[in-house]
Amino acid sequence: MSSSWIKLLLFVVLLVSSFATKATAQDGEKLRSFLEDLLQQRQPPAEQQSRPQSKNQETGRPDNKAMQRRVPFGRSEIQLSYAPLVAITAPAVVNVYAARTQTERRSPFEGDPFFEQFFGRQFGQGRPRTQSSLGSGVIVDASGLIITNNHVIEGMDQIKVGLSDGREFESQVVLRDERADLAVLRIDSGEALPILPFAETDQLLIGDLVLAIGNPFGVGQTITSGIVSAIARSQVGVSDFGFFIQTDAAINPGNSGGALVDMEGRLVGINTAIFSRSGGSNGIGFAIPANMVRAVVAQAKGGADAFERPFIGASFDVVTAEMAESLGMRRPSGAIVTNLTDNGPAARAGLRVGDVVLSINAQRVEHPDALGYRLATLNVGDEVDMDVFSRGELVTIKLRLAKPPRESRTCQSCFRRKYTIFRCHNCPSYAADIAATAHSGRRKRRGYHRY
Repeated sequence: MSSSWIKLLLFVVLLVSSFATKATAQDGEKLRSFLEDLLQQRQPPAEQQSRPQSKNQETGRPDNKAMQRRVPFGRSEIQLSYAPLVAITAPAVVNVYAARTQTERRSPFEGDPFFEQFFGRQFGQGRPRTQSSLGSGVIVDASGLIITNNHVIEGMDQIKVGLSDGREFESQVVLRDERADLAVLRIDSGEALPILPFAETDQLLIGDLVLAIGNPFGVGQTITSGIVSAIARSQVGVSDFGFFIQTDAAINPGNSGGALVDMEGRLVGINTAIFSRSGGSNGIGFAIPANMVRAVVAQAKGGADAFERPFIGASFDVVTAEMAESLGMRRPSGAIVTNLTDNGPAARAGLRVGDVVLSINAQRVEHPDALGYRLATLNVGDEVDMDVFSRGELVTIKLRLAKPPRESRTCQSCFRRKYTIFRCHNCPSYAADIAATAHSGRRKRRGYHRY
């Protein structure tokens, strides 16, 4: 072999060796990067560490709640799983099966003496028919207290609860509240059950990650994920309650009464309704906040069979843009007083017709539904601080919440207006208010479904 061929062969060997060395170095770098992601969290880039803090628009100070959240960075965090969170929360979510038996009328002439003399008394009698309802529930007390939606069990004779491990128990209704669409059940399992702790929903932010857990279409326990799309959503129209958490987590028939949980495994809300033209999930679901659920459960634990809302003796309406301009307000907000009960708690505290309630206990009030929600989560006898815009001035009044008056006939404390949110819940006019509300369309709006 000539010397030229030997030189060419040596050149090729050296070239291949150099490429192999570079490839090995690159593979080693990839391996080190993978191990760093696998064994420990990679530090965020310097530009993310030095990112300026977001500030509260009102105070100009850093928003600590917002800074406690961050978007995921690095492949390792994007590939994280919800499995550990599901493992600790799913056992506390149950299936609720409700049923009732009713006789189906087969003929409009049933019971007519003329036809019975020819065909006998059995003419037109229908056969018993079983009507069933399917929903979900959440265990909120280890002794067996379960929260669900009232519309899941309304009018039903038999209610069974199925645990995540397959066991089923008969349940009894402890408390029902049609206005909030909540019901508390009790089962006796003979052992301590897993529960979901309540979250503080006032700390919930739009964009927070949440999981929806329930039994859609009866296929079995199902987990869906999403974010908080909106807070304090009103005018949903599925019940008298008007303060919902909106989420894009998939909610379908059978999810009603199920859990909406945060990333710390706490109960954020009870899934109640969706907006849909077809009846399926379109990514617009609504949940009753956990603060409201906590108040209902607390009264159930205290032995109440109906949820009692504090009474202040006032009626409120929405502040329109025209009202805000005439009152000297920069923008429409709050709940304007339209009527007061003589010598009621609101009147004694100094509230006057035309005053606008802007906040209660430092929590902003954007509309009358928000005010009703804030008061409903408090207890009879509590003293609250109300920031009120009165006669062009911002004042703070202290108001003590009273027990609702119980009058046997027409209650002069109840005002049948659009936002009569502080009526006596035992007053006969309550049924008339419900009927008027349903007729006006506020109770059930087109496109909204309760499941």
